[in-house]
Amino acid sequence: MTAQPSEGTVAGAPERPATFREVFAVREFRPLFGTYLLSTAGDELARVALTVLVYQRTASPLLSALTFAIGHLPWLLGGPVLSTLADRLPRHRVLIATDTVRALLLGVMAIPGTPLPVLLGLLFLVSLCAPPFESARSALMADVLEGDRYAVATSLTNITLQLAQVVGFLVAGALVAVLNPSSALLIDAATFAVSALWLKRGLRPRPAPLAEADDGPRSLWRDTAEGLALIGRSPRLRAIVSLLWVGTMFGYAWEGVATPLADELGKGATGIGVLLAANPLGVTLGGLALARLVAPARREALVTPLVVLSLAPILAGGLIAYLAGPGSLPFAVLVALLFVSGLGASWLIPLNVSFVQAVPSALRGRAFGVAVSGLYGAQGLGALGAGLFAEGMRPTAVVALCGGLGLIAVIPSLIGFRRTQGHMAAADPAEGPSTS
Repeated sequence: MTAQPSEGTVAGAPERPATFREVFAVREFRPLFGTYLLSTAGDELARVALTVLVYQRTASPLLSALTFAIGHLPWLLGGPVLSTLADRLPRHRVLIATDTVRALLLGVMAIPGTPLPVLLGLLFLVSLCAPPFESARSALMADVLEGDRYAVATSLTNITLQLAQVVGFLVAGALVAVLNPSSALLIDAATFAVSALWLKRGLRPRPAPLAEADDGPRSLWRDTAEGLALIGRSPRLRAIVSLLWVGTMFGYAWEGVATPLADELGKGATGIGVLLAANPLGVTLGGLALARLVAPARREALVTPLVVLSLAPILAGGLIAYLAGPGSLPFAVLVALLFVSGLGASWLIPLNVSFVQAVPSALRGRAFGVAVSGLYGAQGLGALGAGLFAEGMRPTAVVALCGGLGLIAVIPSLIGFRRTQGHMAAADPAEGPSTS
């Protein structure tokens, strides 16, 4: 699963939340929304296919986890730098170019008989396109939507992102059981090709944000440093980013051992898809409840209990499955608890709004790049850590370990988040943080 923040501007808590109809009435939001979900479903299909392929060839939980983590690691290695492209270049062009490149690379990966090292190398290159794409998409979301329309659009995007992951994982499990991984990769390539065409037709050209600023020559390193400095000098942003990174690292680390986990529980490729789909399905329903039933001003107060709810079922599910051993009942219980964990993981939605309220408009792409680089990097490292432990432990024990360690590790982040409520980053990058 990919869980991530978006950024923009939110002008206070409105009396009445915006409706979904009002959000979809914005013409440019529709391609930004639709293409993101389309490519997400294709990505999950390809990820499951490659993970199964690697595990079948090597029988190594660590290498299987590495395959799952490769999609996240480019954010950690180059995300803050690559994300600055969303501010240096016209954002609509960044979106179209990165989708086109990914379609071509995946088409090459779909060639039958491609050696495993080549596949993993190409997968890494595909993943390098994600930082500039995600930063540009999120920044454009804030450009085309205002007020609570943006907040509701963020919730809607996160909710339906989880639904796209559910569909992608379930379809992946079914397709991998009857087709070869090359077919899944070809389908993924097609989703990016369609996405590039849709974005080209649906987005209005805009100049690069930094092209409108007259502050002398700039470099990627300078832009990257400004994004890091913004977060570093703001207690509020530091607390939010810390909670985001730690909570998602432990909340999703178990996904790295999904293939050996399904094998331990006596399930095949279809079982992998069901395991991976349970959490995003929970996030879908939990996010809907937050978006439509909870007043905007009250959502942030739910972050702490929801974080706990996202981790405790992982601990319980892993322990139950470990003690019960292979069988249909332990598998069903684990799936149910992963679904409950997903309900709790909807804490990302109110955290998104808290994040965007503290980000100055001129630094959107860079601040987003830093936050999501750490997010994906943490998820990648978590998946690798789970795979490493699974080399000497049963995967069900690793799942329980992820939940237990997460409940402990997240405590300082939750304390910092609560202590900085009401604090905001300075609107002028040259100023220090202020308190509203």
